[in-house]
Amino acid sequence: MNKDWSEKNKTIQKLIKKRETFGSGIAALMELRSCLMDTIDSWRKNLKDNDFSAIPFINATGYHNKTIAYSLWHIFRIEDIVAHTLIKEDEQVFFSDGFQQRMGSPIITTGNELVKQQIADFSKQLNIDELYAYIHKVKCSTELLISSLTFDDMKRTITDNRKAALKSLNVVSDAEEAVWLIDYWCDKDIRGLIQMPFSRHWIMHTEACIRIIKKLV
Repeated sequence: MNKDWSEKNKTIQKLIKKRETFGSGIAALMELRSCLMDTIDSWRKNLKDNDFSAIPFINATGYHNKTIAYSLWHIFRIEDIVAHTLIKEDEQVFFSDGFQQRMGSPIITTGNELVKQQIADFSKQLNIDELYAYIHKVKCSTELLISSLTFDDMKRTITDNRKAALKSLNVVSDAEEAVWLIDYWCDKDIRGLIQMPFSRHWIMHTEACIRIIKKLV
């Protein structure tokens, strides 16, 4: 894991656990996300469209056995689902802004159910400019949500009604590789969700993409 990103993430987790440092923790989280997004944006400037669907480590184990396009889709579909369906309890950006059609996506899920060549084929179908429009819109909407949360909100848990609402949307596949996500998210409090989908999850997949890019160059 990138040492700088890892250390910043550790600091964030410590700060948001205490009321007196909570505000500093949220500010540090925003700074980390901005830094990661700068890296992600640099790919659009420096890579060709077909680089986003390249899968050089197709038979490897680990997050780098995917594509850049898939990784971006996966990061931000999860963030959109968690931020809007589970925490804010409103409509996902994906649906409200018609991004399935805009991106040309054949799926509405997180993509966990896809493997190997399925990931590559899926990635080739995505409009990369619209994918970037989506990830920026999700990032912005999530950060508005995060900014509105208080320290007391951190202990709030996901209700059974919210879990049922999530299932009804069919945005998580019922395949074995994906369905576990529902319990994983719904067993966490808001602090736990901030610690994974909104921060560490970004780092894991961004680093995997950097490994892919190094192989392509």
